[in-house]
Amino acid sequence: MVKKRKDVRRRILDVTRDLLIKKGLSQLSIRMIAAHVGCSVGTIYFYFDNKDELVHALIEEGFEKLITIQENVETDYSDPCIRFEMLCRNYISFARENPEYYEIMFTLNQQQMARYPSEKYRRARRTLDILADALDKCVEVNSGKVKDPYFSAHLIWTFMHGLVTLLQARRIDHNINEDKIVNATIEQIIRLNFDSLE
Repeated sequence: MVKKRKDVRRRILDVTRDLLIKKGLSQLSIRMIAAHVGCSVGTIYFYFDNKDELVHALIEEGFEKLITIQENVETDYSDPCIRFEMLCRNYISFARENPEYYEIMFTLNQQQMARYPSEKYRRARRTLDILADALDKCVEVNSGKVKDPYFSAHLIWTFMHGLVTLLQARRIDHNINEDKIVNATIEQIIRLNFDSLE
């Protein structure tokens, strides 16, 4: 029975993720989800209080996947500069390999849903905390100093997010190799004079 409940919940989440991308948040409804899952509206409400809670569950899933990847990088790379590079590479790889999760995590119109719960937001922030820590330690071992590592991590994130968004939207010139531009972007991030980020 427990496994069956988990399977139903998983099915609801998978269908919702697909519908969010195809229909958009404003068009999504519990009734639509139930129809595509092949269950009653009441079954959806057995697992989720409302549409917002369902969407928040998908956002949380996406961040947990990304955090797991980043924490593995923390464990696997003791050199902070290599760790910083791998965090950047794995962020972009995550986005390219999980486009639906990425879109739900970062591009949904927040005004169309309830505020993301503060405890979940704090957990999601760990993605930037890990990047900020690697950046800070990388600069430190090179006798530099970053005044505000968290702000700097945000700045670097905007570079990567911009690239990912263009790649997802297929707005990069088709004559430009995607892997080449990804590598070039990461190299430029690494070459930044970290002191200038203060």
